[in-house]
Amino acid sequence: MNTCIKGIRRASAVTATLTAGALLTGGVTATQAQAAPVPSVTAKGGFVMDDRTGRTLFNKTADTRRNTGSTTKIMTAKVVLSQRNLNLNSKVTIQKAYSDYIVSRTASSARLIVGDKVTVRQLLYGLMLPSGCDAAYALADKFGKGSTRAARVKSFIGKMNSTARSLGMRNTKFDSFDGIGNGNNYSTPRDLTKLASNVMKNSTFRTIVKTKSTKQRVTTRNGGYRNMPWTNSNKLLGTYSGAIGVKTGSGPEAKYCLVFAATRNGKTVIGTILTSSSDVNRLKDAKKLMDYGFRR
Repeated sequence: MNTCIKGIRRASAVTATLTAGALLTGGVTATQAQAAPVPSVTAKGGFVMDDRTGRTLFNKTADTRRNTGSTTKIMTAKVVLSQRNLNLNSKVTIQKAYSDYIVSRTASSARLIVGDKVTVRQLLYGLMLPSGCDAAYALADKFGKGSTRAARVKSFIGKMNSTARSLGMRNTKFDSFDGIGNGNNYSTPRDLTKLASNVMKNSTFRTIVKTKSTKQRVTTRNGGYRNMPWTNSNKLLGTYSGAIGVKTGSGPEAKYCLVFAATRNGKTVIGTILTSSSDVNRLKDAKKLMDYGFRR
């Protein structure tokens, strides 16, 4: 009888030891899986989050205010797409003022032709793919309020700032519709990521920013047609698995910027790189942060 009891005790002890060992091994594996090495990025500012939960996955000076370059145009698009009773097929006549602006600022252009009639939807493609400052000007002129072009532009920029406040973008201010600032245009990696996460919920915006290239048929001054070919400046599209957008930016003060997003296996990570030293480095940094986000 005693022998049987001792045998049962030994078996129980062995089982307990094996179970504890299995749990310990499993615990180590889970910990190792979560403890992915934190990436090093060359950009001065970086941020990435889980788009579904809003959980921060990476933060490098994410709340430091910096020049945003053409990533500003994400807000331009947001303001347009937030208009009540928006008709994306309504047409805007391209004015000489938009062309003159591009020339005077040596700005990135959608190469819009004076006198052409371009739909709002097409202007959004021209805004987001080739980063057309002429398209941004046309949209600000169209959707701002006032009796003069200057008043309408000022009104539109006011809408950009009120939208930023409503989204909780506490470290953001816009003084232009395209990112070519007048000394007071700034945001942060966290704020821009918050903005991108919000506007990516709009199906029109999502469709536009994931488009690698397009040809848009616009109406000419004489009633004919021309095709406008536009290529997306976001090189993540087609080179990073799951990339879905969103916008590049650059400039003398901004250096190289990128707001990015990707989806894999139902998980979306979204983030921002500000003040990178080159186009190549901003892409490398963004890929590192997305890889890290997916491993987390």
